[in-house]
Amino acid sequence: MKNYTLHFLIMTIVTGILGFAGLNFFGIEVVRVLFLIFADLLIVALISKIFFSDSKEVRLQRVKK
Repeated sequence: MKNYTLHFLIMTIVTGILGFAGLNFFGIEVVRVLFLIFADLLIVALISKIFFSDSKEVRLQRVKK
């Protein structure tokens, strides 16, 4: 999900321009719904990028018995 942040940003901008530029064509409601979906996915991707680091290093800890 973190790797798709740029893709979601581009798709949000494209569908936002198409959906809210005043164009009237068949299926404009679908484009507006896609804008909302891509905007939500963009927010989730940004939050995951902020809170979860990209480090591949995993630290193991012993469990005390």
